[in-house]
Amino acid sequence: MDFWTWTIVIVVGLFILSGLKVINQYQRGVVLTLGKFTGIRQPGLRIVIPIFQKMIRVDVRSTPIDVPKQEVITRDNVTAGVDAVVYFRVLDPAKAVLETTNYVYATSQFAQAALRDITGNFELDELLSKREEAAQKIKEIVDAQTSQWGIDVENVKIQNIELPSDMKRAMAKQAEAERERRSNIINAEGEKAAAQTLSEAARIIASTPGALNLRTLNTIERISTEPSQKTTLLFPIELIDAVQKIGDGLNKR
Repeated sequence: MDFWTWTIVIVVGLFILSGLKVINQYQRGVVLTLGKFTGIRQPGLRIVIPIFQKMIRVDVRSTPIDVPKQEVITRDNVTAGVDAVVYFRVLDPAKAVLETTNYVYATSQFAQAALRDITGNFELDELLSKREEAAQKIKEIVDAQTSQWGIDVENVKIQNIELPSDMKRAMAKQAEAERERRSNIINAEGEKAAAQTLSEAARIIASTPGALNLRTLNTIERISTEPSQKTTLLFPIELIDAVQKIGDGLNKR
């Protein structure tokens, strides 16, 4: 074969090879023929007609996108920085390509706007304690819009809520005051329980003959084992009772 024949063979071969496309398992191919949508190509080795057809690969895996920190003003006029992450999946590759110029960027921008709108309707305490509720509302709003682009928003997570430094100090003082209040309550409850126990013990000792004498002997025994120098005088309980009766008689006179 002469030079021109080889040239034609090579050109035809390159033309055919340029039409061979490999689509991965996690992708779908959106085919445009002369600029018009003509179908979806499934995973595997696929053929498109060069020059006349164009194939755009679309990833159909679950994809996370970060929503950058947004400066929001809560309902109680506190400025906070809030960021989030959105998980979405392409359900309709044709809509994702044909209905928006960049579905990833469009989803991110819409999520930013929804984040500002929703968090601005919460007071700061509510936002801190009801993150899941706020994230669910953001998901519903973003999902309603992106469904027009063939996208399903699977989940939205609010990651960080950054507060002003003066607000952090105020919250730290509030938390410290709350801990001190709880500590005082616990101490008071402990003292109350101890007083009730002592009252019950005193009642039992008073109503039991000889219990006070045994308690006195136990106390004396405990004191006598201490190394400090002391002098202990012991009197029979009967003597103390007799002296007390004499004193009471003198007072009546």
